[in-house]
Amino acid sequence: MFDLNIVIVNFLTKAQVENAVRSVLVDLASSPLSAQITVVDNSQNIDGVKEALASHGNKVKFVDALGNIGFGAGNNLGFRAVRARYQMILNPDTIVPHGARVLERLVKFMDDHPQVGAAGPKLLYPDDSTQYSCYRFDRPSILIKPFKHINWDKKYKFIKKYVDRLEMKDWEHNETRPVDWLLGAALILRSAAVQKVGMFDGRYFMYLEDCDLCQTLWENGIPVYYVHDIAITHHHERLSAAVPGALTALVKNKLARIHLASWVKYLWKWRQKHKYYVKLS
Repeated sequence: MFDLNIVIVNFLTKAQVENAVRSVLVDLASSPLSAQITVVDNSQNIDGVKEALASHGNKVKFVDALGNIGFGAGNNLGFRAVRARYQMILNPDTIVPHGARVLERLVKFMDDHPQVGAAGPKLLYPDDSTQYSCYRFDRPSILIKPFKHINWDKKYKFIKKYVDRLEMKDWEHNETRPVDWLLGAALILRSAAVQKVGMFDGRYFMYLEDCDLCQTLWENGIPVYYVHDIAITHHHERLSAAVPGALTALVKNKLARIHLASWVKYLWKWRQKHKYYVKLS
């Protein structure tokens, strides 16, 4: 059994996957961890990612999903492919900084805090500014969430108020602490906890599967933590918000429609449970 399995799901993002894999390999080069990188391909190798990764040998395991099965299901496939004490989700558009021993420190955090089921590092934009990656299970804010993805929080103060609350902007992200849920761009999961509560819910094709899994962990009494002094760079393209305007986005942007569908599924699934698991002091 490995200490860590790092799962990267590819859908026509070969160049990004190559960069992410290289950054992980450099981070692991001087680490005592036994680790596997698993790339799950949702694009039937149209972009040639399999051949591009072949030079890394058995350091990178290639898993063909035989089609676009979605983000959560793709990660689940990667989890099943490799037995490890910890499973880590890593987006293709992330870079692990050189020399920071990021993965080793994340595993140490989990080893030192055996009650924690999931943890996420600080996410940074390429300019090193902090990306808001911690969220609240705040029902009014989650109801407003779709309007953030068409940038209405930049137009209307009342929407910005709830978006800011959802993203915990009233808290300086300078301490390690439990949070309701974390963005799944970089997330380490304790395998024992995942075995207890289940993997990503396959009903979500993309978006909000991270929120759903974190809520499932909390419902089972398993904490989720933000680790402020470990950082990963995340480009965060927000493709579901690429087309402005609500109706226009739904007509022209397939990802916006997928995002809306996931939002509806989440609200329906958790309709009887809308509470905070963590409160700020």
